[in-house]
Amino acid sequence: MNRVQVKFGDWIEGGFNLYKANFGTLVLSAIFVVVIGTVTAGILAGPMLAGLALVTLQLLDGKEPQPEAGKVFKGFDYFLQSFLFVVVWGIGILIVSIILGGIPVLGQLASIAFVYAAQAFLMFGMFLIVDRQMDWLPASIESIDIVKANFWPFFGLSTVAGIIGSLGAIACGIGVVFTIPIQGCILAVAYRDVFSS
Repeated sequence: MNRVQVKFGDWIEGGFNLYKANFGTLVLSAIFVVVIGTVTAGILAGPMLAGLALVTLQLLDGKEPQPEAGKVFKGFDYFLQSFLFVVVWGIGILIVSIILGGIPVLGQLASIAFVYAAQAFLMFGMFLIVDRQMDWLPASIESIDIVKANFWPFFGLSTVAGIIGSLGAIACGIGVVFTIPIQGCILAVAYRDVFSS
């Protein structure tokens, strides 16, 4: 696998610009994602996140007519693959994280590092599912292969995007509808650059 240049600053700036230009659509989409994901105890988180990835990519590509927030429900077209992607990896990451967390002294730190590393490896998986109609496992493997060729810069990008995305949780969790789309925009810009070159 060829080593991909990580354009850290360009991708973050591009993500913020995409977010600012489509603020209303992205926030309303995120409200749908958070509400439906929460009331279904995460069962529908996969297809809703797939829908958010789809909306973000279409906004980035300048698709006409411009997608509206309701387009997020098109994520259900990828129900099985997005569901498996979120559930299988979610359970796997949780189990390993709990095991690592039980290690004395450095366990908690190792657990946090593992979660962020796993997020970095899988950062392009959902985009591949909705953009290239890939099954969850090949999409995961392709994402992992791209990231591992230049792991530390991708890890840095994923970590920064993840921290931005989770900042909204500080405001009683309500703010995530404003911050999750920023994370999605940064990763969408990175995805489109990496996989179109």
